[in-house]
Amino acid sequence: METTNRTYSRNMEDEYQKFIRRMNPPRVVIDNESCKNATIIQVDSANKHGILLEVVQVLTDLNFIVTKAYISSDGGWFMDVFNVTDQEGNKIRDQGILDYIQKVLGSDTSFTNSIGVTSSTDRTVIELTGSDRPGLLSEVCAVLTHLKCNVLNAEVWTHNTRAAFIVQVTDNESGSAVSDPERLTTIKQMLSYILEGSNKAREAKTSVVSHGVVHTERRLHQMMLADRDYERGSGDGGDGDTRRPEVNVVNWYDKDCSVVSIRCKDRPKLLFDTICTLTDMEYIVFHGHVDAEGPEAYQEYCIRHVDGSPVKSEAERERMIQCIEAAIERRVSEGLKLELCTTDRVGLLSDVTRIFRENSLTVTRAEVATRGGKAINTFYVRDASGYSVDSKIIESIRKEIGQTMLKVKNNPQDLNTSPQESPTRFLFGGLFKSKSFVNFGLVRSYS
Repeated sequence: METTNRTYSRNMEDEYQKFIRRMNPPRVVIDNESCKNATIIQVDSANKHGILLEVVQVLTDLNFIVTKAYISSDGGWFMDVFNVTDQEGNKIRDQGILDYIQKVLGSDTSFTNSIGVTSSTDRTVIELTGSDRPGLLSEVCAVLTHLKCNVLNAEVWTHNTRAAFIVQVTDNESGSAVSDPERLTTIKQMLSYILEGSNKAREAKTSVVSHGVVHTERRLHQMMLADRDYERGSGDGGDGDTRRPEVNVVNWYDKDCSVVSIRCKDRPKLLFDTICTLTDMEYIVFHGHVDAEGPEAYQEYCIRHVDGSPVKSEAERERMIQCIEAAIERRVSEGLKLELCTTDRVGLLSDVTRIFRENSLTVTRAEVATRGGKAINTFYVRDASGYSVDSKIIESIRKEIGQTMLKVKNNPQDLNTSPQESPTRFLFGGLFKSKSFVNFGLVRSYS
């Protein structure tokens, strides 16, 4: 009876929120005049948990660069202001895109039905998490080819010795989703065997979904968070040469909340990655300020847990810091960027990744897409032994695959180069002036 009452209460609350949203539909204002170097997008809406992520997700899926953001969601109302540019640093002038923003963000339904969301009714979605190792992507692709599955799209992230895959496949012969239960079980079993590897201490997970809707990058964050990729063992040194993000969490007891401050090298989609993780960890951002106009990004958020409480313990604080660091690091692409563009065919991905493996290259991140019969794939590769990628090996691989098909897009990053130094600053400025913060026993006064 108690469970029934709780379910009824939740349903009533959901219906009430929908009613409030219908009575107060979102208002979107796009301003191309007030700021000389960015388009300003302001979104006002009835508040709900996750709405900030939904808005940021739409902007991210359009490949916008967020240079500044101001967040406020006190009480029952949500207001966000974003300064955005395109990838070249220009204002957004395309009227079709501006109309799309108005339509999607101004909808009184969920914003998340955006271009980054993929319906899988005509394909089978496979989710994999497990221990990373050289040649893992090649083995997964070989198994799928053997099982007569054609890879349409895939995204692979690796971080802190862990790997997460989302792969969309169809049946080779029919071109439709794989639906036979026995065949799906076989796919799952064989991929699970591949993912187990040599690390028996960490469980491998394989999920095969024949239908549904998925936002790939959001789901990858959730998978890696659930896989605890934020935990660093004593032997985990994969990211030791890179400059770690600066993340701090303090409690502001005057306002009964916690303040999260982040400082790191700026990159595309950074805002989405941090907001995604805070949301998935069940925290609500009710004030925030983001500044990413220089080489470094600064983010600062006033947060509470969904139960209304600030961070309660040192253990919770440390876990939040680790999870935010992991969210920032997952998408950092170390290594050589290779782009493959050619006519798609069954087994193409298996052949390409096999050639990488045979030449002692390991894939640290991959984006695989099929559009109009063309395979458009991006790989970030490193030498499996940890050394710099040999240019002679790359040229040999390009000759084998096709020099016009496989192109080198950048040089290996210098992992020992730190971003430009800049003084640490708190973006809320006067808001926190002369306020006392308690960092679980360490009292700090900022003035």
